[in-house]
Amino acid sequence: MTKLKIQHSQVGLAYRDQGTGPPLVLLHGFPLDHTMWNSQINALSTTCRVIAPDLRGFGNSPLSKGDAERGIDMAEYAADVLALLDELVGDDPVILCGFSMGGYVLWQFVLQYPTRVRALVLSDTKAANDSDDARQTRLDAAKAVMCAGVGPVAEAMLPKLLSPTTLAHRRELVEQVDTMIRATAPEAVAAAQRGMARRPDVRENLAELTLPTLVIVGAEDAISPPAEMVAIAAAMPRARYIEVSQAGHLAPLENPKVVNDEMLFFVASLK
Repeated sequence: MTKLKIQHSQVGLAYRDQGTGPPLVLLHGFPLDHTMWNSQINALSTTCRVIAPDLRGFGNSPLSKGDAERGIDMAEYAADVLALLDELVGDDPVILCGFSMGGYVLWQFVLQYPTRVRALVLSDTKAANDSDDARQTRLDAAKAVMCAGVGPVAEAMLPKLLSPTTLAHRRELVEQVDTMIRATAPEAVAAAQRGMARRPDVRENLAELTLPTLVIVGAEDAISPPAEMVAIAAAMPRARYIEVSQAGHLAPLENPKVVNDEMLFFVASLK
């Protein structure tokens, strides 16, 4: 693990950088960190230079002053990633992969810095913004976590992140995800919730994203259901859709072999 000081916002992003080849950037979901990608890092670093940052506030990346109170926009996370890539790969375009909230960051990155991306991988994410009710739920959760800590967050999210089969029969994986969530600072959870609550709807932008795109979703995803991901793929001119069996929202962790194989095939198709 290495730390880089990003001077544009005085944010220090921690990241993992492994392998050689075309740069592939993995953006984790909420409220997780870059270690959710460990299987993908190990598999894909055989053919790619894999860069997996901890987004601001998560893992070993600290928050900036006031982030928890004001929230962090998805465009701010994207700007942090851009500054990291400026240091690591210069102007070289990257294959950009985003899972769940990482997908929200991905949309802002590719829309604002299109020349810096050569291909996209969308994993279990959304293009739509929150409904009014969902937005209010996030804002209420941001307040609550500052008082109650992240324990209730882990308890509420585990049944949504993992499939019923995983929850019932894969205790080690359940504990891994639970530990990852509980290691997250309440302030980071609050900052991200507030930022996600005001994220823009990008569905009208999908048709203009003509980059090669891989769309991956767990067959039992309750947060970003397959039907929603099918609609995203259908709206993008060069998207290929893959549904991952035996997986809920956390498809990269629940069925890593399928996800790894599909991503390796996709990367190979870009050459």
